[in-house]
Amino acid sequence: MKKALITGITGQDGSYLAEFLLTKGYEVHGIVRRVALEDPEHRLWRIKHIKDKLILHCGSLESYASIFNIVEKIQPDECYHLAAQSFVSYSFEDEFSTINTNINGTMFILSALKERAPKCKFYFAGSSEMFGLAKESPQNENTPFHPRSPYGVSKVAGFYMTMNYREAYGMFCCSGILFNHESPRRGFEFVTRKITDGVARIKAGLAKELRLGNLEAKRDWGFAGDYVEAMWLMLQQDQPDDYVIATGETHSVKEFVELAFSYAKLNWKDYVVVDPSHYRPAEVFELRGDYTKAREKLGWKPKVKFEELVKMMLEYDFKRYGISL
Repeated sequence: MKKALITGITGQDGSYLAEFLLTKGYEVHGIVRRVALEDPEHRLWRIKHIKDKLILHCGSLESYASIFNIVEKIQPDECYHLAAQSFVSYSFEDEFSTINTNINGTMFILSALKERAPKCKFYFAGSSEMFGLAKESPQNENTPFHPRSPYGVSKVAGFYMTMNYREAYGMFCCSGILFNHESPRRGFEFVTRKITDGVARIKAGLAKELRLGNLEAKRDWGFAGDYVEAMWLMLQQDQPDDYVIATGETHSVKEFVELAFSYAKLNWKDYVVVDPSHYRPAEVFELRGDYTKAREKLGWKPKVKFEELVKMMLEYDFKRYGISL
């Protein structure tokens, strides 16, 4: 039985990946903060339904000793490093903790694997935010990086660190450059979930407006459940490599808003307030990925369409408030 170690197992991607690996017959281990085990109702809600099938270890990405000990104990065959401070807007407010957690955490994991499980295959969760102010569209594996946030900068550093361990030590290290991927498990601070939750609250009579930032920003949105399969496929190849994972389509925040409100039979213009305080200091205007390499080499392609994704998230949030779509 293969053993997989997931950092960030309590997050959106970690929970879907854990589910996926269990169906593949893996022994699935996850690193969680001790506070998560003390408050499972709020912090483990995404993995609550599979928690008895997982092996959870208390640890911190900010402590090399704890990461080292966990790796030594588990001896994983595959490691998926998903944990990060991933909310872009927050990275502007506290760039120090974002840089510290994201860069040091990646280095600690890689170093521990090199010392105690060098044959372990490693996956690093890259991000389309690494492209930032891209000079070409769509973006592929050869597009130069131009990050526009501390979060994007930290991911570029992690990407090159992963590449360095691959080249310097011959380790099987891959990076997935994932474009925006959403689901009903998305955090409420992210714009897509903020929209679907906001629409549901308005429909339920619990709110009268939805305050958003730049409606013209365009993103390549896919379904997180599709994207975790791509992560796994990368580690099943004969040779390690880096891949863009995306849908190849771009939609504006306004399009997401219009669709969500239309499903709820509401006019978005009656409720949405554009709030300049929600704008980023350095905006990324459009991101669209070219997943040709992943399709040709991994046999991967997205399954859930944009319209289905919006409806899926909206139905989940409507159900949370006891109303139907």
